[in-house]
Amino acid sequence: MQSDHDFAVSQAGYTISAALFRIGPDVLIVVTGGDHPHVGDVTTKSQHAPRQTVKFPSHDGRDHKDNFLSDRLADTVSSQVGGSLTVLAGVHIDGITQAQIKASAEMIDRLADQINQWLAAHPAHINPPTYYDQNHHPE
Repeated sequence: MQSDHDFAVSQAGYTISAALFRIGPDVLIVVTGGDHPHVGDVTTKSQHAPRQTVKFPSHDGRDHKDNFLSDRLADTVSSQVGGSLTVLAGVHIDGITQAQIKASAEMIDRLADQINQWLAAHPAHINPPTYYDQNHHPE
């Protein structure tokens, strides 16, 4: 599946990218970057459900900390999404420095701004699904 739009921000010697996919009224954003992109966590949020995050274990058994990025992005972008928002995140920099960790917050905020601007300029035009009522069932 081809993304609907790709975003990238570079700072502090590395790049964080975000690929946005519209799936009906819902949005999937895949955030990757650094030396070893991966899926470190999944964060979901909608206007009707609070943010939820699942962290996956890393190679050394500790949980990935990518939710620092995905939670921040989900909280900033979810109001622009009519359905559900899912963010997959995985950014790893070998020998990361404190300056690079600090930069990641600025980078994800810049990506969120770009994504919000794109979503505002490209609203989803979705016909609502049709459901059977209580008196009708599939034949």
